[in-house]
Amino acid sequence: MHNLRNLRNLRMHHLSQRTSLTRFAWLSIGAALATIGLKAGAYLLTGSVGLLSDALESVVNLVAAVVALVVLSVAARPPDDDHAYGHDKAEYFSSGVEGALILLAAASIAYVSFGRLFDPQPIEQAWLGLAISVVASAINLVVARVLMQAGRHYRSITLEADAHHLMTDVWTSVGVVLGVAAVALTGWQRLDPIIALIVATNIIWSGARIIQRSALGLLDTALPADDRAKVVAILAGYVEREGVTYHALRTRQAASRRFVSVHILVPGSWTVRQGHTLLEQLEAEVRTALPGSTVFTHLEPLEDPESFEDQLLDRAEVTG
Repeated sequence: MHNLRNLRNLRMHHLSQRTSLTRFAWLSIGAALATIGLKAGAYLLTGSVGLLSDALESVVNLVAAVVALVVLSVAARPPDDDHAYGHDKAEYFSSGVEGALILLAAASIAYVSFGRLFDPQPIEQAWLGLAISVVASAINLVVARVLMQAGRHYRSITLEADAHHLMTDVWTSVGVVLGVAAVALTGWQRLDPIIALIVATNIIWSGARIIQRSALGLLDTALPADDRAKVVAILAGYVEREGVTYHALRTRQAASRRFVSVHILVPGSWTVRQGHTLLEQLEAEVRTALPGSTVFTHLEPLEDPESFEDQLLDRAEVTG
């Protein structure tokens, strides 16, 4: 009963943490609204297509933040009959949508910039527009750092994707500010759309990486090498101390949730209680080393040759 109570408390703590993540999505929404207003004002003052591209990306930030809010709310739901492993994988939907929106923003920026490249327009009140853009970038920088720390702490791909997106926005703004300043100093109007096209290229790279990470998550990619090494080290300790062995070690990541499964082979003379006690200890060590892990173990007799024939994901049918 004590172990069941502890497990229930751990699950409730995990769900409480996941639910609290929505506050970071609200922070991102607030930052997006503020920067849209500031950057749109900077564009209206200057007429710079570079600053327009910056404002368009902030609109994408807002849409992405709203999607993140919805998805984080879904991911925080407890397991149910139809979703026995929880709803954590919903986060990959959010990061995938965010990556697609980034690519859409890049396409919009490139479309507007090509037109200005052949029909350059003068930039008005450049220094005032740049000052407003710098303030907006400072807001994004602060929020991006907060989201990145939270994303890594809670292992939330949604918050990490949002943070990377905001950092892309910050670097975009830096490029735009430098471009508009160069136009103001040199008078070369075509420099403005050229900078905007470079910005669009950078955004495409960022969006593609986010989409790739989301796709890998949906494909049940194995845990990172460092995490897997921790599991192997724990198993090696049991091999050395207890005279057991193991095989069919498999790992996968589903947003914040980690999954580890392994077959443990023990001497056939052991009692069921002995084997069960060892597995309980082993699973507890893995969960301690990798918080947020679900661990599956399968006990097999060491002397039985058939114990070594079930290492494939799909066991072959017995015929004849």
